[in-house]
Amino acid sequence: MVKLVIPSTEKVSLKRGNKIIQRPRVDYETNKAVWNFRGFKLVEDNVKEIKEVITENVVPLKKKRKTRKKKWINGYGLKAKRKLNGFG
Repeated sequence: MVKLVIPSTEKVSLKRGNKIIQRPRVDYETNKAVWNFRGFKLVEDNVKEIKEVITENVVPLKKKRKTRKKKWINGYGLKAKRKLNGFG
């Protein structure tokens, strides 16, 4: 029996959403298009930019209008009210 000695390869961390996986760098380099298609990116590439918060020219939000509620009679809507009053 012949034993093959596989040299220890460098691992690469790939991230998609909250999921982080580790794969050999050789595998990543050969299948880079497949990893990008599946949405995985290198963890080293994910650099977050700090954005400045602008507080001037902020428009306050208007209160949301309340909608009218339908009147219910004995579990029925407005049609039941009209029928009870003789209009329908």
